[in-house]
Amino acid sequence: MTLKLPLRGAKNPSTQKQGTNPGSFALEPNIGGPLTFASPDTPGMPAPSGKTAWDFLPAGWRREGAFAVAPAGFVPVTQLEHARLGQVTPEMRRVAEREPHLTPEAVRDEVAAGRMIIPANRVHLQHRLDPMCIGRGSRTKVNANMGASPVSSSTTEEVEKLDWAERWGADTVMDLSTGGDLDACREAILHHARVPIGTVPIYSMIIGRRIEDLTEKEILAGLLHQAKQGVDYFTIHAGVLREHLPFVKNRLIGIVSRGGSLLAKWMLVHGKQNPMYTLFEEICDIMREYDVSFSLGDGLRPGGLADASDVAQLSELRTLGELTERAWRRGCQVMIEGPGHVPFDQIEYNMKLERQLCHGAPFYVLGPLVTDVFPGYDHITSCIGATAAAYHGASMLCYVTPKEHVGLPKKDDVKQGCIAYKIAAHAADVALGIPGTRDWDDELTKARAALNWEKHFELAFDGDTARAFHDEDLDVDTDFCAMCGHDWCSVRISKEIVEFASGKHAGFERESVQVSKALTPDQREILERRGVLSAEEIERLASKTAKAVGAARGQKAGCHSDLTPAEQAQRLQAEQLVELRLKPSAAAPAK
Repeated sequence: MTLKLPLRGAKNPSTQKQGTNPGSFALEPNIGGPLTFASPDTPGMPAPSGKTAWDFLPAGWRREGAFAVAPAGFVPVTQLEHARLGQVTPEMRRVAEREPHLTPEAVRDEVAAGRMIIPANRVHLQHRLDPMCIGRGSRTKVNANMGASPVSSSTTEEVEKLDWAERWGADTVMDLSTGGDLDACREAILHHARVPIGTVPIYSMIIGRRIEDLTEKEILAGLLHQAKQGVDYFTIHAGVLREHLPFVKNRLIGIVSRGGSLLAKWMLVHGKQNPMYTLFEEICDIMREYDVSFSLGDGLRPGGLADASDVAQLSELRTLGELTERAWRRGCQVMIEGPGHVPFDQIEYNMKLERQLCHGAPFYVLGPLVTDVFPGYDHITSCIGATAAAYHGASMLCYVTPKEHVGLPKKDDVKQGCIAYKIAAHAADVALGIPGTRDWDDELTKARAALNWEKHFELAFDGDTARAFHDEDLDVDTDFCAMCGHDWCSVRISKEIVEFASGKHAGFERESVQVSKALTPDQREILERRGVLSAEEIERLASKTAKAVGAARGQKAGCHSDLTPAEQAQRLQAEQLVELRLKPSAAAPAK
């Protein structure tokens, strides 16, 4: 039977085009246009904006050919200004090294169009920052939130959490501290971080004072101080306007953004417009001086499915589009923050409305969560929405941890949040057909087909957990796993069929003899945390099964059917390994 596949010109996400998959069903990539890597539009979706950052040049600038000419004597400071003038900065070159499908010139052109930002404060570049980019032309990025609260954590713990977030793949980190010595904590993080650091500056502005006592002078001073420290991007809730507040009145959960709620209270107390909005040009000038990128905050984002895509949220988004234009005219880089809690069916609309109203500026979304009834598991409810968001238009995903809505994340929560969102980002990149994104998957598939366990765990994103889970059930590297056993292992059977290519790729074959390693300390800790095995069982796994199967420690046992004829291996497994899988109370008495 011949089927017509809905191929629309996207690149095959596998460099080698291995296997039988026909490739991505996404649109043909259009780097340099509004649809760089894009999903097909469901009928009725908002069309891309016809404008870019090129339509909002500063006063006195003019476009000549592919680039712009600035007034005499102008000295470019921000990545956007350099890009507009046709200059490729060292940061753009580094981004291209990290995004192999892009050239430095392509990075420059995307930055110039406002579809990509390089959050790299000039001060942070003097420390350990490794420049990266956020935009639809690049791979989807993941942000991890952390920060001390008035009831939990410290500067030392936050720096440790930063290292942990970087280890588990966070591309940027936001310091959302609201307690302790915020200044010292931020300083320590900025001197230590290899990834861009973002903050919500209003948090530190109200330490020791009531929000209603905050003055315009103190707002500008606070922003300048954090810019001088090296913060790479600021969340500025300038889109929450006084006229939007009546739209919140009938929401089930009101305003869930801390910054949005603080500014709403300020406006109601003073009877004035949002000071972040009225001071916006002055804020731009401070941020331009240090090349701090805007992350225009969604202070009216929905906090529950019942409030998603309402008038308050979408009115603010329209204002964020206006602010994007104003920031571009001041030479500042911009990304937009988005929801929140959104039913799955509304995610594409939200992504593509931002693409239109904000002229393709990178969209940075929290989740979104697609259901509200799984507290304790919201890293899962949100990464489902995050995958759809990234496929339909988001450039960066703000992780959600299992502690979302219930507490401050600890070390393991940070890991779980990062991994959930790396899954979402990678899945979307493969679906979009970003070149090379499926190569990693294909390599692991070949290792799995060859039943090459060491290579399998080496390629896994979290090899320690994969190895620990494997050894929990069957702590020797057999040519099958505990899920099916020897006789029922379809992968082993496919590998043995001469006519099949499965399991026969060069470089992935299992060696005739392998050393089966003991659990590492990290793997042992993983099993201890699971609480499934007793301490004695874990100790036995840590030293492997040498005594039980009559092999010297560190050597492979005779129960492997790649060392022993299959019939004999099965007999050895039945006689000797069954004891290892029993609880101590059920096992044979020790001799």
